Amino acid sequence: MADTKGGARGGIAKPVTPSPELAAIVGSAALPRSEVVSKIWAYIKANNLQNPANKREILADAKLKPIFGGDKCTMFEMNKHLSKHMK
Repeated sequence: MADTKGGARGGIAKPVTPSPELAAIVGSAALPRSEVVSKIWAYIKANNLQNPANKREILADAKLKPIFGGDKCTMFEMNKHLSKHMK
């Protein structure tokens, strides 16, 4: 059990490489998916991009539009869009 590599460290903990569009927000270093999502949420909150009338909706700015493929998406759709920008 001393070896922490491999096995259970897949999925959300496995480091992924962000696309150039995603790297503009989270940086170009390989990060676990959970960290990518945390950085995206920090960016959304810092730039006040949640729809005030519906907090589940994210309003895309110039950096998020290429990732989301449109002007807005819900927080549930966000992970689907993010996965297209991670290898």
